[in-house]
Amino acid sequence: MTHGKTDEDISNTHLSDISQENQETPETRRRCRTGSLKKQPFPWFGLDIGGTLVKLVYFEPLFLTPDEEKKEEESLKQIRKYLTSNTAYGTTGVRDTHLELKNIDLEGYKGNLHFIRFPTDQMEVFMKMVIEKQFATLIDTFQATGGGSYKFEEKFHSEINVHLNKLDELVCLIKGINFVDRHSDMNGESECFSIQNPSLGNDQIVKEPFDFRNPYPYVAVNIGSGVSIMLVNSENDFSRITGTSLGGGTFFGLCCLLTKCKTFDDAIELATHGDSTKVDKLVSDIYGESGYTKFGLAGSVVASSFGKMNSAEHREQATRQDIAKALLVTITNNIGSLAINAAIQHGVERIVFVGNFLRVNPISMRLLAYAMHYWSNGSQKALFLEHEGYFGAVGALLGNVCGS
Repeated sequence: MTHGKTDEDISNTHLSDISQENQETPETRRRCRTGSLKKQPFPWFGLDIGGTLVKLVYFEPLFLTPDEEKKEEESLKQIRKYLTSNTAYGTTGVRDTHLELKNIDLEGYKGNLHFIRFPTDQMEVFMKMVIEKQFATLIDTFQATGGGSYKFEEKFHSEINVHLNKLDELVCLIKGINFVDRHSDMNGESECFSIQNPSLGNDQIVKEPFDFRNPYPYVAVNIGSGVSIMLVNSENDFSRITGTSLGGGTFFGLCCLLTKCKTFDDAIELATHGDSTKVDKLVSDIYGESGYTKFGLAGSVVASSFGKMNSAEHREQATRQDIAKALLVTITNNIGSLAINAAIQHGVERIVFVGNFLRVNPISMRLLAYAMHYWSNGSQKALFLEHEGYFGAVGALLGNVCGS
């Protein structure tokens, strides 16, 4: 959310227009490469402080000049060692080692890109780490995006004397998608994929690589605590066209309330073993197994989410797993409906789903892929990206490199 603007304002405004100060121009890129703009000192990292998760992307330089190694402070070496030698930080921080990008080139340096996450409600733990590892002795400004960069700005300043340079989250998202897709290919892996077997079932999903080098136009659906949907016409021409407050935070919050689960991973695990048809009322429950044939509604289509829960008998039969699965189906179907309507309205065939809601969540990926194919008669294609919810943090990292 951009402060001072309503959702309608944002939906009708190109983000490249409202965030010119955060846009990387060809001149900025040239000056950074040629050294006329001073690069930010190491460590280089970007923060995306979301409503549920904080994502941190860290660039680990592999080769420094002898002069740079000589000048490198001991605290910087300790930071590098701490971030790259651990896969867990405290009880909640995690480094997703399977997403690491190796030997990438970033502004004249070759290095590895590391992806770290922790719950937003554990911000105090992160700030304690910043103090203990002496981050603030090396740099006094963190490049950050997401709503939390506003929420925690004063806390960072007052407690650790660090300024948060707030970058627009949707600008960072698109920058991050473009950057990661290019560098994933260099690592011999495809960042973008579709699902080869979208038909609903319990078999493992099969990923089919998709060439994302020239994807425009596409609709980007960013599923975090809430959902933003963007029309992307080019790398620098994109706008937010709609969204919904019913996102990953809604699923997790309701799941905690109704099933007493403790973590997002627990919620997904419950849903994996549930049967949503014991909670949802289907078209077949109303029209019979043949469905509503006049309008092409198969009997398996959900007619009323949680519609069976008005019956005491059904409430007694529904398990925690069934409720979690129904919640996941409800939220995912709502997101899918908004996404395909946006794509049809703007005449776009490709719909790209990103965000941490999709982490360890093949159920929703399959539902989205199936829905896009089914409701468009095969004309719209659901696409997914391996780095899911880290693109905003990558965009913030890119803002860090040149101090923009």
